[in-house]
Amino acid sequence: MTDAKERLKSVLQQLETERDELKLKLGLAKLEARDEWHSLEEKMDSLRGRMKVIGGEAKEASGDVAAAVDVLATEIKDGFSKIRKLI
Repeated sequence: MTDAKERLKSVLQQLETERDELKLKLGLAKLEARDEWHSLEEKMDSLRGRMKVIGGEAKEASGDVAAAVDVLATEIKDGFSKIRKLI
């Protein structure tokens, strides 16, 4: 589980870094990009919550939880790409 947990932590760190960079550019973004941004913020909060669940579990996290986190992280990455195209 350590490798998977570390990988997920790395993904979260990368997403937070990208989120911070995009946040600086949002001042000039279109309304559509702002709507997408708000949706992604909610997903980031959900991702953080799921990471806490994984961190609080015994050594082995449920495969379903890890898979759900991967799906959510992919959705966030795709959303960031969409915002980049809009701004």
